[in-house]
This record gives sequence, structure tokens and C-alpha cells, in this order.
Amino acid sequence: MQSLLLICVAALVACAHARVYSPKGCVAGHPDSIYCRSRRLDRQARDTNWQRNVGRGQVFGTLGSTDDAIFGRGGYRQDIFNDHRGRLQGEGYGTRVLGAGGDSSILGGKLNWNNANENVRAGVDIHKEIGGHSGVKLTGDGVWKLDHNTRFVAGGNVQKQFGHQRPELGIQGGIEHDF
Repeated sequence: MQSLLLICVAALVACAHARVYSPKGCVAGHPDSIYCRSRRLDRQARDTNWQRNVGRGQVFGTLGSTDDAIFGRGGYRQDIFNDHRGRLQGEGYGTRVLGAGGDSSILGGKLNWNNANENVRAGVDIHKEIGGHSGVKLTGDGVWKLDHNTRFVAGGNVQKQFGHQRPELGIQGGIEHDF
């Protein structure tokens, strides 16, 4: 019983110390002291990006890290067609994240289409998390000119994790005007 009481007291002291701790450079009572207490002292991201032309497409990759994880992403991207019908681009990719909160690996493929005059876009992304769920995301949006400087923009997306969950739906719209 005494060891349980001792553990509870130690946990309370640790929580109280963590609650009142403020990083160096922050002054108590300063107007920014709330910001200083909640600010994380993250280092800048250290990413390395590369891409190389291979055949009719490109091989691409990114390696990087944050304070919490290291990650890598790579894949192959190629234009299927780019003519009067618009531009259809296919991509296959893989992502690996190693972190304190757990590791994940994702494999996927995308198709993105823009019409020739850039006023309609559509895309589909199918992915599979290794040891986890698979899913699909469909997106689409359009731009309609109302006059020389004004456009109506509307779009939406559907995202579904395969299984028994309901799909997530998103719709947005707006009017853009160039002044």
C-alpha cells in the first residue's frame, strides 16, 4: 500500500513540475509568456528531395526527419497523355515513417486529370497501409468564368476507408475575383 502511495505522490510531483516548467528565453509575466509555455522548440525539417527522368516518366523521392520521426517517400510518375483531351498523369508511390508513436508503411497509386483549358480537375488515390486499412479518395473541382475577372469555383471529395465505416464527404465553393 505504501509503494502505491509513493508512486502516486511521485506522479503528482512530476505532473506539477511539467506544468510549471517554461523553456529558457521565456520570462514569466511577459505578454508572450503563454506563447512561450506552449511553444515547442522544434528543429527545422531536414528534407532531401530528388527526382530523375527515367523513360517517359520521373522517379522521385524525399528523405527527411522531424524531432518525432524519420520518413521516406518515393515513387514513379508518368504522363499517360497530354494533348487536346487534357493531361492524365499516373503515379505509384510508397511511404515509410519510423517514429516514437509507431511505424507505418503505405503503398498507393494516383490518377490526376486536368482538362486542356485548366477549368476542370479530377483525381483518384487508392492506398494500402501495410498491416492496416486500405482506402480510396476521389476529388474533383471546376472553375466557371462569370466575367473577365470573376470566377465561380466549386469542388468536392469523397474519402473512404474500406470496411464498415461511412465515407467522408466534403464540398466547397466560392467566388474568386481579381482586382
